[in-house]
Amino acid sequence: MFQSRTHTCNELRMEHVGQQVKIVGWMENVREVGQNFAFVVIRDFYGATQVVVDTEEMYNTVKGINKESTISVEGVVRERDSKNPNMPTGDIEVVPSKIEVLGRCRHNELPFPINRSREADETTRLKYRYLDLRNPEVKDNIILRCNVVAALRAAMIGEGFLEITTPILTASSPEGARDYLVPSRKHPGKFYALPQAPQQFKQLLMASGFDRYFQIAPCFRDEDARGDRSPGEFYQLDMEMAFANQEDVFSVLERVLPPIFAKYGKYNIASEAPFVRIPYLEAMDKYGSDKPDLRIDLTLTDATSLLAGCGFGPFEGNTVKAIVVSGFEGTRKQIDKLCADVEVQSGEKAYWFRYDEKGEIVGGIAKFVQPIKDQVVEALGLTPGCFVGLTAGKLLAAQKTAGVLRGKLGAFCPSHMDIERYEFCWIVDFPMYEIGEESGELEFCHNPFSMPNGGLEILKKAAAGEVNPLTITAFQYDLVCNGVELSSGAVRNHDPEIMIEAFQLVRLGEDDVKAKFPAMYNAFTYGAPPHAGIAPGVDRMVMLLAGEDSIREIIPFPMNKNAQDIMMGAPGLVEQKQLDELNIVCTKQEEE
Repeated sequence: MFQSRTHTCNELRMEHVGQQVKIVGWMENVREVGQNFAFVVIRDFYGATQVVVDTEEMYNTVKGINKESTISVEGVVRERDSKNPNMPTGDIEVVPSKIEVLGRCRHNELPFPINRSREADETTRLKYRYLDLRNPEVKDNIILRCNVVAALRAAMIGEGFLEITTPILTASSPEGARDYLVPSRKHPGKFYALPQAPQQFKQLLMASGFDRYFQIAPCFRDEDARGDRSPGEFYQLDMEMAFANQEDVFSVLERVLPPIFAKYGKYNIASEAPFVRIPYLEAMDKYGSDKPDLRIDLTLTDATSLLAGCGFGPFEGNTVKAIVVSGFEGTRKQIDKLCADVEVQSGEKAYWFRYDEKGEIVGGIAKFVQPIKDQVVEALGLTPGCFVGLTAGKLLAAQKTAGVLRGKLGAFCPSHMDIERYEFCWIVDFPMYEIGEESGELEFCHNPFSMPNGGLEILKKAAAGEVNPLTITAFQYDLVCNGVELSSGAVRNHDPEIMIEAFQLVRLGEDDVKAKFPAMYNAFTYGAPPHAGIAPGVDRMVMLLAGEDSIREIIPFPMNKNAQDIMMGAPGLVEQKQLDELNIVCTKQEEE
């Protein structure tokens, strides 16, 4: 007996023929084939079973039930005359003696066919998410997520980590994204913040004497949505290790992740330890991205000295990057579309020419390259049949555009992309500082709590003007898989003196540090161990494993692109009484 049934809808087989059974589930479909005769498919969480109605009483009962009503069927199992090899229960069927409605669907028409819900527009799917999740294909992604989280938890416990939960209501701190604020009723005018990450708490745990911490941590950031990022909340495998360095963190994840990816992924091949380590500057120069897809064998070549003076306007005075693709068979129309897609994604143009089978430079900007054909062929190592993609601009712009072009070319050319595998790499030696796009001033590049490579000495030299702060690297690293950034991590700055010196370079003094990070600063003054950590995104991991392009496909109840839960009506208006209790006055209200 399994709850209020003898079997699930995926359980009955030939050995059950002749048995009296009871199954329950949703009435998925009814197919009438004659007078008082119909086939009914009943579906539960586990699968589906065919029920054969062949009496007037049962036929009239079924006719009065709308699809997606929940029903109970009692009857006898018999062998099917026409078996269905595509259905696990396809050798048998149930002949009912009793059909009972447990939960009636009161709608004659559904918003979409359940088994084809993914073809519906996203707004409809999210509004009726409880129906969308009945689709086995959608449901399977959530089951995958559950299995992956369980596997991650077991692996981390097996590595000696303790699962410790950290607060959800905390203080606002400058961590790079907008906070979600929660007003305090007991403290008028003051606010809690939902944590962007458990960053400070996990470092405080290290200062408290815990050696290995992890949790499947909810994080909250008021950010815009994109394909691999959900607005509002997300989950990460948050971890931290005391008395640890960069290699200690790497070794843990290199043991934990590959078996999980190989077992649960769409592809059953995953990188083995040690993962490739690529310095940030090398990644940008070689792949045009700090999250390179290493399944693609194409790399960037600097062609500035070769082509900047060829007479083509966009190249003059700029960095020029080239990507050579052997065996390229794209048509002119396909090349034009590829270049247009690059421009849409990067905001910059891509250029091209071909070295054809006759040894001639043709197509694209060929007329500018032809006069220096021999030098170009030799410098780029061209062989007949090669395609050369080109980008130009300031160094970073030329690199990033070439990175987008590289990805498009890899996806277009199967011979240059081993797609059916999970290829991991570490991006290391990130810059500690950068010039902010909006402020135009020196800012932290990633995590302000990272340990600079060179420690206190290099920071003091930067403060004295002896070293350009933009050349300082940090013990900071990203974990990348198939071109998707799974996580950022770092060896932490656990020394208060180094912390103050690091923040002074971005115009925050000792008093600012103490005010913004009081608990962490004070804890470190009591003797903190060196520590390091990382936090791979669970949602992105499952998205990769499921082979989905949108992160919303692996979240049970996702928000839409505008950070709205249209099923629950969030965010929504609240009563004036609630606002008064919180001492809040709304000065602007969105029109409904």
